[in-house]
Amino acid sequence: MASLPPLADRLLEAQVRFHVDRLSGDELTTTVTRLCETLLDAAGGHQIADLVDRSVVKDVVGRALTDVPGSAAVAGFVELAREIVRAGPAEPFPLSDVVDRDQVERLLDEGLALTPSLERALERLTASPLVGAAATRFMGRIVGEALAANQAVADKVPGLGSLMSLGTRAAAGVVGAADKQLDGLLADTAGKGGTLAVRRLNRIIVDTLRDPVTREAVLQVWDLAAAEPIRGLGDAAGADEAAGVVDAARDLVVSILADPHVVALGHAVVDGFFESFGGYTPSELLVELELDRADLVADVVRLAPGVVGTLVESGELAELLRAELAPFYASDEVAGLLAEGR
Repeated sequence: MASLPPLADRLLEAQVRFHVDRLSGDELTTTVTRLCETLLDAAGGHQIADLVDRSVVKDVVGRALTDVPGSAAVAGFVELAREIVRAGPAEPFPLSDVVDRDQVERLLDEGLALTPSLERALERLTASPLVGAAATRFMGRIVGEALAANQAVADKVPGLGSLMSLGTRAAAGVVGAADKQLDGLLADTAGKGGTLAVRRLNRIIVDTLRDPVTREAVLQVWDLAAAEPIRGLGDAAGADEAAGVVDAARDLVVSILADPHVVALGHAVVDGFFESFGGYTPSELLVELELDRADLVADVVRLAPGVVGTLVESGELAELLRAELAPFYASDEVAGLLAEGR
């Protein structure tokens, strides 16, 4: 840019000093407070839908979902979280100091009330042959353990142990002799057997959740856990093992959030926000969010010295102001005005 005429250059420097003075020292608080109040007053008369372009917000949300989770900064935050969990709080404290038992009890009651939904979800598992096979093995192990326990008890009673063993061997012999005849039947009914095993296991789970004793047992476990002081993991080996799970979970979250379907869901949330709050003014929205305007202004004032003060001390603020104002003083209109004033 060409150099300014002497008078224009002096005016430019005077204006730069004027603004820098307003943003320095004791004047900074007054200036920032006035700017925040003026901005809120000016925006307070307009609806959010008029102040903010919905399509721009959607673009920002979509970009945030696809780019931010996989960024190096988020990876750093994850690592920081791992270190905090490993180190624990500076002073251990019981969980009961943070979480109220009444809230846990309410959450438990609400969760147990979802038993019908869980039952419907478990019923869908009957369509999976692998789940059926796993359930059959699980039920078989339970029965086997029960028989072994009964046999151990029976062995302590004279004559009863041998009698029970004889019955077990006889049953096994009958099944063994009938193996060839039953092969076809078992092949045809294997799927049904798996389905029955899954349903039986589902029934056990649901009935257990509905049992009032389960609720008391969970609360008792909570009481025991809440009384223990919270400490860090400490053990580096355990933390390293958990790190793999955390990394895998983060990779999963990154891939999920970047999916077009999830981005579309984010856009739907933006639409929902504008449908619900687009007619509010910023001041009205602050009231709905239970945020006090004075507190918001005070927070900005507290943050300003760190940002603006640093720029003032380094001289960068003066350079920024000079770069923005210089084109005005170099314009033909200003040159004409200055010529008229001579």
